[in-house]
Amino acid sequence: MIMKLHYKGKYNLDPETLPAALHKEGAVQFKEAGSTRELGKKANIIAVVLLITLFIPIVFLRSIDLNGFGFWIGILLSLVCTVPHEIIHALCFREDVYLYTNLKQGMLFVIGIEPMSKARFVFMSVLPSLVFGLIPYLIGLFIPHCAIFLGLGWSSISMGAGDYINIYHALTQMPKGAKTYMSGFHSWWYMPEENGESVSRIG
Repeated sequence: MIMKLHYKGKYNLDPETLPAALHKEGAVQFKEAGSTRELGKKANIIAVVLLITLFIPIVFLRSIDLNGFGFWIGILLSLVCTVPHEIIHALCFREDVYLYTNLKQGMLFVIGIEPMSKARFVFMSVLPSLVFGLIPYLIGLFIPHCAIFLGLGWSSISMGAGDYINIYHALTQMPKGAKTYMSGFHSWWYMPEENGESVSRIG
């Protein structure tokens, strides 16, 4: 199947309105934040820690001019890249993906309910932060006249904080051979049967 992206408009903060999956037999819900607000608080803390940590090498590399416009333009570009960030997530799916926004709450995210392996889930989660974050950050860090990349990467890495939380849950909670899928606000993992994947109930 080919991925189809559906824009669902403003998220009303009610998880019951999000797409729900048919739960797999024996599926286990991830031990994760109980609400978007709780997840947001954790993500914000991680983002601040990343911003401080990643700024230390910038300060010690005196060849980088932070007084110019390049660095700050890069930070502004990171805000523009929030939509492409989600598009890259969506491209890692093979079925329907749903895009939600809530700019007042600073929320922009995609949900797809198809099952995927741990490796594909981790790749899907980290890919935008590699494209807009780590790669530009390293380019800007070691090539002084590429300060715009440095600003873009420095800011974009921190914006992936929520994704890093999902990656941590997958790496620490999913057994070898397990698959995962999203249903509403939460993610689940299960062990697929050798002769097929059974469905137990509607979420």
